[in-house]
Amino acid sequence: MTALAAVVHGLNAVLLITLVLLHGGRGGGLSDMFGGGMGPIAGGGATVMERNLDRLTVASAILFGITTIVLSWLLN
Repeated sequence: MTALAAVVHGLNAVLLITLVLLHGGRGGGLSDMFGGGMGPIAGGGATVMERNLDRLTVASAILFGITTIVLSWLLN
């Protein structure tokens, strides 16, 4: 059980890092490469891709927190 939780935790950590790096900062970022750069010009606001990226990042962060708590509980 501990090994499975550790694997899920590790994969989720890599996913969370990737999702955070895909977010655009003030001047854009890697999300511009995937269609996020037209936000203020085309529609005035966050695009569908940016909202979905936000949702995936929040879900991954919540899962990361849960797996952290589970691992600390199992290893204690």
